[in-house]
Amino acid sequence: MILSSGSSLSLEDICYAHSGGTKWMDIYVWPNPRVTKDMVQRAEQAGCKGIVVSVDICQVGFRRRMAYVAGNNVPRNSINANFDKYCKNGIMNEATYVDEVKCGDPSATWADIDWIKSITKLPIILKGIMTVEDALIAVEHKVDAIMVSNHGGRQLDGVPATIDVLAEISRAVGDKIEVYMDGGVRTGTDVLKALALGARAVFIGRPVIYGLAYKGEEGVKNVLQILKDELSLAMALSGK
Repeated sequence: MILSSGSSLSLEDICYAHSGGTKWMDIYVWPNPRVTKDMVQRAEQAGCKGIVVSVDICQVGFRRRMAYVAGNNVPRNSINANFDKYCKNGIMNEATYVDEVKCGDPSATWADIDWIKSITKLPIILKGIMTVEDALIAVEHKVDAIMVSNHGGRQLDGVPATIDVLAEISRAVGDKIEVYMDGGVRTGTDVLKALALGARAVFIGRPVIYGLAYKGEEGVKNVLQILKDELSLAMALSGK
């Protein structure tokens, strides 16, 4: 599981609530280096096994569907628990998060990735790689893995689907670095396609949320089991 830095529960609460499984921490390169360093060190101390740096959100894209269809209905008093200590009034809600912490630093460069590597012993995974060129630069900077991801299609309108660029990126980096993929995975056959095109692992997001909204913890378990069963059947039918 990749923990969100914008969670309504702190990363410590999540890690300590369940010691099983592998947990990675998703971070951005925030404008204040103290925030970035603190989040990395907290994740390491809490037992996370990797740092996922989202590199495709130096600025928040115009999320048309969220603004016009959903009515941008994230509750304004929702809590971003990981950032309470940085907020002037002690409570980091959706409004103050955007104003005071912001999602990422527009001036971030590859030097910031090198710096993050220097402050932790954990593996570094870059999330948001969509071109061969960036994948090869990531290899040069000796990160541990990359995730082909377009942020759910919510950042830059019109970007390719991740499955459409996965194969060329996987071929370009070869065995120099592990390649993962997320985005648009809805069935076990989607997982199989991604693995066949070079992904070492596939990550899912929205299906889990759908299961959670439908039936809580049981719904999440059902979604994961459905995907596992579909993948197993697809592998059998394709001779794997």
